[in-house]
Amino acid sequence: MPGRGAHERSATVNRQAINFQQKLALFAEPWQPRVVAEMNDYQFKLVRLVGDFVWHAHADTDEVFIVLEGRLRIDFRDGAVELADGEMFVVPKGVEHKPFADGEAKVLLVEPRGVVNTGDTASERTTRNDIWV
Repeated sequence: MPGRGAHERSATVNRQAINFQQKLALFAEPWQPRVVAEMNDYQFKLVRLVGDFVWHAHADTDEVFIVLEGRLRIDFRDGAVELADGEMFVVPKGVEHKPFADGEAKVLLVEPRGVVNTGDTASERTTRNDIWV
C-alpha cells in the first residue's frame, strides 16, 4: 500500500493519491526501480534512467515503459523506439532490448511482482526487488 515500507494489505482502503513527483523526490539513484503500488500480481515502479542500460530480455513477461518526464530510447537489435513525456511502449516478452536516456528520464514501469530489472542478464545494474517508497 502507498506510504508503507512493505506492501501489507489491510481491510481498510488507503484513500491517498500516489503523487509521482513526491515519490521520485525520495530517491536519486538511477536504474534503481522503486515500487509505489500493486494491482493483483503487478507492480508499478518509478525509476530514474540516465545513460545506457544493459541488453536484456524478460522471457516470461511483457514490460511497460511510461515516460513521465524526459526522453527515453529503447534499442532493439533491429531498430529503436523513442519516447517523450506522456508516451508509453510495451516491450513484448522475450524481446531483447536496451533502454537509454540522454539526460534523465523519469519512468513508470509496470510489470509482474518479482521481475528482475536486468531480466536474463546478471550485471552490476541488477537490483533488489520489492523496494517500496
